[in-house]
Amino acid sequence: MNHDFPSFNEFNEDFEDLRDLLQQFENLKEGRSHSFLDEDSFEQIIDYYDEHDELNNALQAVEIAIEQFPFSSALLLKKSALLIETKKYREALALLEKAALLDSNDINLYILKTDVYLAMNQHEKAAALLEEQIGMFEGEDRTDLLLELADVYDDWEEFEKVFDCLKMLLDFDPNNEEALHKICFWTEFTGRNEESIRLHTKIINDHPYNQLAWFNLGTAYQGLKLYEKAVDAYQYAVVIDEKFDYAYRNMGDAYIHLRKYNEAIEVLQKHLEVAKPEDVIYEAIGHCYEKMRKFTQARYYYRKASHLSPNDDKLYLKIAKAYMTEENWDCAIKSLQSALRINKQSVEYNITIGQCYLQIGSDKEALVFFLNAVRLRPSSALAWKELVRGLYVAGHVEEALTQLEAAEAKIGRKPVFMFYRAAMLIAMGRTKEGLLHLETALQLHPRQVKKLVDLDPSILQHISVVELVARYRRKR
Repeated sequence: MNHDFPSFNEFNEDFEDLRDLLQQFENLKEGRSHSFLDEDSFEQIIDYYDEHDELNNALQAVEIAIEQFPFSSALLLKKSALLIETKKYREALALLEKAALLDSNDINLYILKTDVYLAMNQHEKAAALLEEQIGMFEGEDRTDLLLELADVYDDWEEFEKVFDCLKMLLDFDPNNEEALHKICFWTEFTGRNEESIRLHTKIINDHPYNQLAWFNLGTAYQGLKLYEKAVDAYQYAVVIDEKFDYAYRNMGDAYIHLRKYNEAIEVLQKHLEVAKPEDVIYEAIGHCYEKMRKFTQARYYYRKASHLSPNDDKLYLKIAKAYMTEENWDCAIKSLQSALRINKQSVEYNITIGQCYLQIGSDKEALVFFLNAVRLRPSSALAWKELVRGLYVAGHVEEALTQLEAAEAKIGRKPVFMFYRAAMLIAMGRTKEGLLHLETALQLHPRQVKKLVDLDPSILQHISVVELVARYRRKR
């Protein structure tokens, strides 16, 4: 059986050779007799010390090596790299100029120079240097320079130019994985979706089995909200690579936007087969079932998500909302209690649990939570509305009116408060006054009359209320 990787014996021999080289170098330093160390041996010794963070030994080795081989540009580059590591940028730059005279065709020369310029915050010099050299190199070297230039622009926050760089790179190296991964992010970041579509369509025409190009085409279509086209592109990506988890994830998202919930569930389940389970995937499946009004399945997947992410309070809210849709108030309350244990300061959780308590007739508990919500966010119209409504429903009509006035003093006269005030005055026997308020409310906000009926359906037993509402309905 023939393997391409080295055998254990070969590793062992390499290790012995390296140990031998290090011993020879120790002998050289101590002035003891030693074998001749050639340039290649010195490079191995320097690399060993550098990789093991023994910078002083590495620098000592490179000094001795340069004494023996003063015209080796490779050794000068190694010394420059060590000087950059020790933040001696000016010395490194001087050395790189010297190396350039010996060999200006080594790509590492320009990458190290770029590192120095970036460390010294001279982005313009770094970019100019690389732009000047790109035309001088071919193949992999040109690719490496363009990737380096993209990083320079990223560091410089010239984000449009990062995209331009990657686009240029993919024009001549269309299957470069690193560039394909990066341009996907930068397309979304810069919003250059149309350009991305043109670029990746061209790549696919020449290389139809490039799954990353199909994936990037899908994300660009998704960026333009062209979800049908996005789905088509992702489907090609997963035909080429059926374990392409991100393609399933994005396809699921596109199907959700298209309201095709069964299809979304199918591809998200596929994601669970090929990748490690994730809370966001379970949550998305739960969302699909909720949209299809299959609340038991929705809760099942929200729970699976919450097992993976036990501190995500929003998942407990989603479970509670699914119970509330089925009017299962007790179970909703239990879920909301879990959410509140994680996040006591949430106005939304306080309001929602208050609404559930109100439904089961636990008025006192409901009012405690509504009051909490108002205390937490005195500027919240919803919190005030629920507190006022809670007091009214619990039969504390006068207190409700007092709190309504406090709410208006705090956040102004909201349309809903005008209808609530009318209902309260009528409930307190101040019918004439109440009808006047109702008429004003109907004049200003006729569409919001539903708020009145939601507060107190029995108000429609008042003939004068029904007649007044009917008159404004006819006018509309």
